[in-house]
Amino acid sequence: MRLPLLAALAMTAAAPAAEPRPLVIAHRGASGLLPEHTLEAYALAIEQGADYVELDLVATKDGHLIARHEPNLSASTDVASHKEFAGRRRKTVVDGAEEEGWFACDFTLEEIKRLRAVQAMPDRPREHDGRHPIPTLEEVIALVQEKSREQGRVIGIYPETKHPTWHRRQRLALESRLANALAQAGWNRRDAPVWVQSFEPSSLQEMAKLSPVRRVQLVAVEGFKSDGTPDFGQPYDWSVSLDPRLRWRSAGALLGDEGLREVKTWADALGPSKRLIVDAAGAARPDDLIRRAHRAGLEVHAWTFRDEPRWLAPAYRGDPKREYLQFYLLGVDGVFSDFPASAVASRSLFRAGGR
Repeated sequence: MRLPLLAALAMTAAAPAAEPRPLVIAHRGASGLLPEHTLEAYALAIEQGADYVELDLVATKDGHLIARHEPNLSASTDVASHKEFAGRRRKTVVDGAEEEGWFACDFTLEEIKRLRAVQAMPDRPREHDGRHPIPTLEEVIALVQEKSREQGRVIGIYPETKHPTWHRRQRLALESRLANALAQAGWNRRDAPVWVQSFEPSSLQEMAKLSPVRRVQLVAVEGFKSDGTPDFGQPYDWSVSLDPRLRWRSAGALLGDEGLREVKTWADALGPSKRLIVDAAGAARPDDLIRRAHRAGLEVHAWTFRDEPRWLAPAYRGDPKREYLQFYLLGVDGVFSDFPASAVASRSLFRAGGR
């Protein structure tokens, strides 16, 4: 029997911890099946049982936040087929690396709405290419709230501020726009069904000033050294900081016990690459990041889980459920998945096992 919406909302308002665990976070929607960051991909993820839909946020020329993985629209939209925008193609530097393409900051929202999403990963189904428009943050919020009413359960959003330092330099700061949209949605409170994520600590620190919603510090790994230990880059805001204490620090500094305590001062969860928890062969790493993060008062939401065999460690023998169950048993609090149906089904197996 479904809970009435008001009862479900009351449960969430009482304590964010009442959310199901481990959380299933639909990475860019059900992006393994439909073009990422579309209302259709988000709706399918919700139908499959996702607790949150993840959306990356970039800004248009006229200051609207839209759901795209990068400011560069080339890979995820049909912009190249629009002759009227041929002159917008250009080169620019994003976070220190030169890119060429069409960038959201050069388009108004009205122009963005002429584009359609395409599958960004070449080995995934393409029959939906060109069908679905690019949604705004407000449209995603409206969808999630509508689906919450329909399903009688609380569904949330998990937005990422993408390249926030770069956006700030374009005079298109993301944080204030995001905070305003959350307030307009009635989500300007600690127990709102919202987690804001970023790779840049300063973006989360700015969000903490603007909104009480929960925040997640993302940590990526650039590669692995010959001894198998992770090799880290820098959060871009640190690399351009005038503070010498930050300018030479790597993201790996956040993962020691002292670093985790530091993260806790601006975030509520850590969002590490799953390879920082389990290595590419499928063996748990000995440093026990999940336990240490929990000891620091942080949840752990790991990314990114995908069903295709090429993304799975040999130990899983081509079965994505084995990967989910391993991470659930290790104590992860949430998973980002391109295939939320698999994550939800594995969670049911996990719970059936008495966990």
